[in-house]
Amino acid sequence: MALISPTFVIMDEREIAKLKSAFGAASARLLLFDYDGTLVNYTPVPSTATLPEDVSVLLRRLSSFPFTEIFIISGRSYRDIESLVGHLPVKIIAEHGAMIREKGIWKREVEDDGLWKKSVLPVFNQVTQSCQHSYIEEKIYSLTWHYRAAAPESGYENSRRLIGLLNNILPSLGLKLLDGNKVVEVMKSVVGKGRAVKELVGNEDHDFILAIGDDATDEEMFEYFLAAKNAFTIKVGNGNTHAGYRFTGVSQVVTLLKHLTE
Repeated sequence: MALISPTFVIMDEREIAKLKSAFGAASARLLLFDYDGTLVNYTPVPSTATLPEDVSVLLRRLSSFPFTEIFIISGRSYRDIESLVGHLPVKIIAEHGAMIREKGIWKREVEDDGLWKKSVLPVFNQVTQSCQHSYIEEKIYSLTWHYRAAAPESGYENSRRLIGLLNNILPSLGLKLLDGNKVVEVMKSVVGKGRAVKELVGNEDHDFILAIGDDATDEEMFEYFLAAKNAFTIKVGNGNTHAGYRFTGVSQVVTLLKHLTE
């Protein structure tokens, strides 16, 4: 389904009250939060994007509510995201759904030998050499080109160049490209947050679902919940989206968490 910009509802006090009422009345709650750009603001160096203490407290409170299951669902490597939120009583999904941590144990959800990286990495290297302060991150299931610290014009122009080069080789390798928030990421087509939430929901009978994210990688998650009447989906920031609501920034996400824990 093509990315759309629906007539989303402004999340004002009335809508927050509606969401909170549905949360309070539910007997089986599923909460899904992206990390970067959703629970924390982006930083030039990803390792410095640590979770503020007040947000940690709010997530702990939410996790103590009965019948409430919380997932942090991130594109970060499993080691990175565990170092940032592993101290919390939540479940964690890493690498866009390819890995999941439950009861302290990481499990691989997708089979991938990674041999495709040999074909893609030279293209990443070629563009990285042309863009100062950009860098490549290799995860188990993906290759990511970061350009947040690069000069804005150079970063954007080189990202378009990289995407053009990759589009020539990805289809034959069974890969897909994610054009994210100052990142370009390549992974197997079967990997994605949409697939991950489909596995999570499965035959579970959740009567309240909340999914919040900010990036292109979260759109698969929003799209999956389009037909779910019990789901509240929130896009953080600008851009076309499948989400039903929109927030302008992380501060509004934190405010919503406060309302839910009151």
